[in-house]
Formats: sequence, C-alpha cells, structure tokens
Amino acid sequence: MSDEKRLWEIRLGVIASEEQARAVAEQVERLVCPDPDHAPPCRIPWSISVDAEEDMSEDRRREYEDVVEQHRIESGTV
Repeated sequence: MSDEKRLWEIRLGVIASEEQARAVAEQVERLVCPDPDHAPPCRIPWSISVDAEEDMSEDRRREYEDVVEQHRIESGTV
C-alpha cells in the first residue's frame, strides 16, 4: 500500500426512508469528522451526498441491483 494521498469514493447504498437515509449519512459524517465545530481545515477533506433512486442515472442504479434484490428477498416483495 502506498502512503500517497488521492481521491477515493466509498459508496453505500441503502433501502430506507428519506429520514432513515439522512440519519445514516449523519452517522457517516460523524465517523469522518467527530467534531463538526472544529476549526478548519478538516484532517481528512471529505464530502457526502444523499441521492434518491429517481435522481440517479441508470448506470448508478444498476450498481445497487444487489441491494434492491436483497431487499426484495428479505421483505418478501415480488
């Protein structure tokens, strides 16, 4: 592994209500930046967004087919 810093994207897809999705995003924010009131800059520069399925491109939605299938099976919806 290299110590060189570069941009990484960490993806997380969830089946949830908007309120639940935003709560998960807030928990992730606190993992990356435990003190939101600290003086800038952040030790690890970061950004987060919450996008609903209807706002995603077809390609992005396809990346989460396994999550949708898992939900379908576990919830018993056909």
